Amino acid sequence: MPVRQPLGEPGRRVRIGDVEDFAADPGTAGGQCVNGLGDAARPGTGEVTATVIVNAPVERVFAAFLDWESQSDWIPFTRVRVVEGDGGVGSLVEAITAIGPAALRDELRVVRVDPPYEVRVVHCGKVLRGPGSMRCTPMAGGRTQMVLHEWFHLPGGAVGKLAWPVLWPGSKLGFTGALKKFGRLVEQGHLP
Repeated sequence: MPVRQPLGEPGRRVRIGDVEDFAADPGTAGGQCVNGLGDAARPGTGEVTATVIVNAPVERVFAAFLDWESQSDWIPFTRVRVVEGDGGVGSLVEAITAIGPAALRDELRVVRVDPPYEVRVVHCGKVLRGPGSMRCTPMAGGRTQMVLHEWFHLPGGAVGKLAWPVLWPGSKLGFTGALKKFGRLVEQGHLP
């Protein structure tokens, strides 16, 4: 698993996709939620990870991801906008995915921004809940590995947990497809 040393934290190593690292600091203090996020800040059982290698420097990839509204260009059927704040820490971002008459509203609170390496959010809406992170790792040749990792609380209790193995492949394909489109847009200079 790739390891990086975050800025301003000498000697502290973070493994990409480390749920314990996220649970200890997703906008929490010692595992106790702050900022009114409650249980949404704790990792759920529905875990999805997607990775893409982008032929662009880490600073450019990070800036493109943090342009919240432009996520509408690469996440299918989804409109994204900042509804509170400036898009940085503390901001509330809304993503509405609509297919025909069906719509799903996702609200996420930005809880950490560590340019150009990491963004952490907490999905805090009525249906989608749980923490997520996007991490960028610089690679040789001016390339960047981007990892998107989400830990959703599954709605529906035991039924949701039973349905997750059926839903997971679609979630994984959806995330991976969106990240591949993101990478192409960055490489072609369309983002940012």
